[in-house]
Amino acid sequence: MSGELTQSVIKRIIRQVGLECAARGQSLSETLVAFMVKAVVLDPRNDFNMDQILTENDTQDLIQLCVTRLLDTTNPSLSTIKMQVYFDMNYANRDELLSEQERVLEGKLAPVVRAITESGPRTQEEMENVYQKIVTYALLRSGLGSPTDIENVREVTAALQSVFPQTEMIPFISLSKKDKEEQLKDLAMLVKGIRLYNKQCQKGGSSIDDLPDILNEAIPLATRTLDERLNSCQLLAHRYTALLESMQEDPHRVSHLRTFKLKEALFNVRQYEAFLCILQSNVITSAQEVESLDVQFEAAMMVLKNTVQDKTSIEFKEVFPLFMELSKLWTSFQDEMLLLSFFTNMANNLQQFLEIQSQLFPEEMLTSLLEGVTVKSDEERIKETMETRVNVSDFKNQEWLFPETTDNFDQLLIQYHGFCAYSIGVKCITLPGNPAIGILKHKAKYYVFSSKETAYIFAQDPDKFIQLNVEKAKQYAELIQLLELRHQFEYLVPHAQANLRRKLTHAMQTDLSHMRRENFTQVYLPKDVGTQTKRDNSTNVPKPQIFLKGLRGGSSPTTHMVTVDLTRPLDET
Repeated sequence: MSGELTQSVIKRIIRQVGLECAARGQSLSETLVAFMVKAVVLDPRNDFNMDQILTENDTQDLIQLCVTRLLDTTNPSLSTIKMQVYFDMNYANRDELLSEQERVLEGKLAPVVRAITESGPRTQEEMENVYQKIVTYALLRSGLGSPTDIENVREVTAALQSVFPQTEMIPFISLSKKDKEEQLKDLAMLVKGIRLYNKQCQKGGSSIDDLPDILNEAIPLATRTLDERLNSCQLLAHRYTALLESMQEDPHRVSHLRTFKLKEALFNVRQYEAFLCILQSNVITSAQEVESLDVQFEAAMMVLKNTVQDKTSIEFKEVFPLFMELSKLWTSFQDEMLLLSFFTNMANNLQQFLEIQSQLFPEEMLTSLLEGVTVKSDEERIKETMETRVNVSDFKNQEWLFPETTDNFDQLLIQYHGFCAYSIGVKCITLPGNPAIGILKHKAKYYVFSSKETAYIFAQDPDKFIQLNVEKAKQYAELIQLLELRHQFEYLVPHAQANLRRKLTHAMQTDLSHMRRENFTQVYLPKDVGTQTKRDNSTNVPKPQIFLKGLRGGSSPTTHMVTVDLTRPLDET
């Protein structure tokens, strides 16, 4: 079958499957449908041969099989595949997220930037109009407060005047477009730093949330929530594993448990666990970043206070970098807020794919099934095998690696997501591998095992068991991602290759752009994360708004500061 024909036929099948599911009330993404087409074709039990041209009957059979599986909401496999597609289409790492957020922000700011950099003001009124746009840009860029709040506008105006008075507009408009854009970014950072300093001195900034405090409250809460969900799903995995092992040990239990989709349920919770671990790792990184930022911000603020306080004149070259540093550090706090919100939302959205567990196995039923069965945790299994290891002298042509003899032992890329390489294909169970037993290096890849016995059996003919694992993944397509076997199936159904981690989807872009209140203001965690901004609205008396002016200076090496009182009159409140 030619590549062009294959693509054409597959696209038609995907489209037809999607239409039939929609007609039955299930509107599914093309990516999910494509993955299911791939899963059905791979499963040897369906007897499709991709080396031959599909007949019309084959095509219709394939379509109906896909529709049936996509509408079977009682099968954990479907929930797992949906979970995998969701994660692939929405997850991005820290750098990708922040790059995308910057791109979204630049896009939102583009009209304002163009209005400033491409204008040619001649009259005083036109100059003032462009200057006001610079105020707007600085406010939007900073993400500190709403641009519709008059107090925010006043604060930004005062801060901007202190570093960029309107008299500077004439030299500014003579700059090139690129230089104007660069200066705008610098001005926005300076204004942001000045506002943060003023807030610290209790001279404004009432609309600026205390992000360090919010993060220091929200991160432990997010960590605890993830820990609880991980513990719950791991307990399910341990129970399902125990039941599957009991079926192999006691033939009488097979007929009793065969009707339950235990393997599919196990793969479901293992995939959920894997995704939660990824999100947990990101939250832990955020915790470390925030801890470091707290120290840096406090130190930077102290240096700035000591430099500015009680002085009537200072060199602008001395104070400008300090405001810029404050601004950069606060931007990092805002980044961590965005990241924590995103990863928390991801974790919350993943829960829907685990709902089938309680439907298939209510606690009462699961407890009954487990009577007389010993449930072991992953930790207990590993602990039991810590004292047993492979004897290298038993093997002539195999290379075994151990912690004490291998550099960067913990950094080795283990196959099958760290599960026992023997148990997958032979038992269809995902058992945790114990590296301490010995890691087998075979054809530049690394394999771990749940026991010394399974390690020995596998090592006698690794290729045989590797192929068994591939065949098992064909039967249970969700194993392709769980066991990280994508590279072995890339040849099939190219249209279904839906790993979009390098390319953020429209949905994620939308999430990012809406994580800022009023598009450009502060980032908030969802309410269920447990953080909320506290504001005192009990009085309408205006707060004192006093700012430092004259920080930018002129040709003189020193700067003469004056205070600007922008406190609103009572009749304006």
